[in-house]
Amino acid sequence: MKKLSALTAVLGLAFISAASAADITIFYSPYCPHCHHARAFVENTLIYEYPTVSVRNVNVMEEANLPMFQDTLEKCKYESGGVPVIVVGEKCFQGYADFMQDDLRTAVEADLSDNQKSQAAENKKALADNADEFKSKNASRADAVTEYNAATAQKKSNENSTIWFYGLLIVLVGALGFVLIRKDKKK
Repeated sequence: MKKLSALTAVLGLAFISAASAADITIFYSPYCPHCHHARAFVENTLIYEYPTVSVRNVNVMEEANLPMFQDTLEKCKYESGGVPVIVVGEKCFQGYADFMQDDLRTAVEADLSDNQKSQAAENKKALADNADEFKSKNASRADAVTEYNAATAQKKSNENSTIWFYGLLIVLVGALGFVLIRKDKKK
């Protein structure tokens, strides 16, 4: 029982720490110049300054992604469907201009610890001093950016659901077998 409690505590802490990092979603159109500038800032600067940030790009020109975009517009209380729409944690931004960079940083830092903010300040300075060297040393940060496609995600979700179902079924059958064997041993 103690092992189960310890495992639950560890998993809970892992979940909480993963949820505390700011996630950025950028709804964009490939034909939008402001979208390109927003994505360039996030992908060339923010992901390097903030090592816990993950970015999900969503192309609104793909029909499968439109329901997610419309839900976001409603959640953010935006009446126009202009892009880019940048969601940082729970904070929404529509449009992009360079003067918004500090606002985006502030939104990212909202859920960070003082230690994470200090690390971000050091990263920002190192990036300003020698961007190429810093990015080279932290090349794996490029993996923090993913392209989201609702059609592909739904297919993967269905595949994962099937795997989870059969996995759960195997665990339940194993538990039932264990209970039946224990009953037989007690008789």
